[in-house]
Amino acid sequence: MANIRQLDKRRKSVKNIRKITRTMELISTGRFKKAMDRASAATDYTKRITAIVQDLAKSGTEVSHPLLVQHDKIDAIDMLVLTANRGLCGGYNGSVVRAAIARRAEIKQQIESGEISVSGKRGISAMRYAGIPIEKSYTEFDDKPSFSAVARIADDLIERYITGKVDRVDVAYTRFVSSSKQVAIVETLLPFSSLELPTASTPGSGEASSDGTAGNKEDYEFLPSASAILEEVVPASFRARLFKCFLDAAVSEQIARMVAMKSATENAGDIIKSLSRRYNRARQSKITQEIMEIIGGVEALG
Repeated sequence: MANIRQLDKRRKSVKNIRKITRTMELISTGRFKKAMDRASAATDYTKRITAIVQDLAKSGTEVSHPLLVQHDKIDAIDMLVLTANRGLCGGYNGSVVRAAIARRAEIKQQIESGEISVSGKRGISAMRYAGIPIEKSYTEFDDKPSFSAVARIADDLIERYITGKVDRVDVAYTRFVSSSKQVAIVETLLPFSSLELPTASTPGSGEASSDGTAGNKEDYEFLPSASAILEEVVPASFRARLFKCFLDAAVSEQIARMVAMKSATENAGDIIKSLSRRYNRARQSKITQEIMEIIGGVEALG
């Protein structure tokens, strides 16, 4: 029979762990709501500015922007991997790392050039463990990514693409689809020709025609000039899309941690029930044994 003191000590330990996991679940729930509000606020802006860039690219104007031009030959591909600084969030980090490693294996079959940048301590550790060299690492992003910090990363990628140091930019992150579905993907953000056209449900995009283009073509008047407008709008669109990736990653991380901590709390409750049954049986057995010893002693004295 198990030792009563050991069972009681273990039960108390599991109860303390359950308190911690329950607290972390509540914290993740609060952070998820705040991150969700930020992501929702950025979604409409990102969709609209992307639709404008796509319309400008197809408006027939002779003026273009380097980010809209696809390079003739792919010699270098940069990849940015977005993970978390902390664990205890189920398979969130592992899914993103596996997707990034799989895409890197595909890239290595074609070319050798390109930089790997990783955001998040967990991703940095995983990539180094896999023997993958990391050129740049970022650990300042948490559940509230700053747009100014993301814009600096975006500007660096824009400069590398415009100067020809890189011909494609991929981002590995967890896309937020709904509160019950998040998907680890690798998305190509540059060049802009790889971006999906806005769908018919996108506000302000108009009705979609059978060939997938916008149904109501509009003529644009550029003031002061088309080149000046594109110089501002196109980089802003890329910054917004990259920021949206960071926001999606933040929301998905909090959901994954919330689900993981809820599962851990429920499992701790099951373990406590099991330990309580074993403790009660051992205690009853001990009491029965002591009673039998007393009866035996009385009979011996009689």
